[in-house]
Amino acid sequence: MSNTDPEEIQENWATMMNDMNDAVAKSFEQNMEAQAAFMESWMGAFEDSTPDADTMEEGMAGYGRAYEVWVEAAEQMSSRIADAAEGEDVNMTEFRDIWLQSANEAFSEVMGTTAFAAGTGELVGDMMDLQQEVDDMSQDTLESLGFATRDDVDEVAERLIELERRQHEVSKKLDRLLEE
Repeated sequence: MSNTDPEEIQENWATMMNDMNDAVAKSFEQNMEAQAAFMESWMGAFEDSTPDADTMEEGMAGYGRAYEVWVEAAEQMSSRIADAAEGEDVNMTEFRDIWLQSANEAFSEVMGTTAFAAGTGELVGDMMDLQQEVDDMSQDTLESLGFATRDDVDEVAERLIELERRQHEVSKKLDRLLEE
């Protein structure tokens, strides 16, 4: 068959459109999964906190702006797909770049809110409390087993530093006496 065969052209066009539709559907699906995972993570940070109304409002406004970024990305994708369908040479990396840039912008919109900062601060505080509890348990376990604890090592270090300071003073005095 030749390149001008109408059936072949129609078949190639249908195949190309199917492939493109599959790629777009997969992109939208991945986008929705990313949004859902992000929201789940974000809400997890606030699980045990009850921010005030202003903080909550700002957080929701940040999420609203992030959603607008995702919608703009979808519109850009749709526009570039239409351009490709009209015969424009559209590089596939453009589609990836649209979503990557949109993800960065959307995350910035949410992460820049007081609500996100408060949730993150609370999460870090909880992690530090947990770390302190584990550290205390480790120290207690070492002490009960007769091993040196951090406090023991710190005390020895302080004594050693004091001994070095005194030794240095005695050396200076001895040098002065020998010089006389």
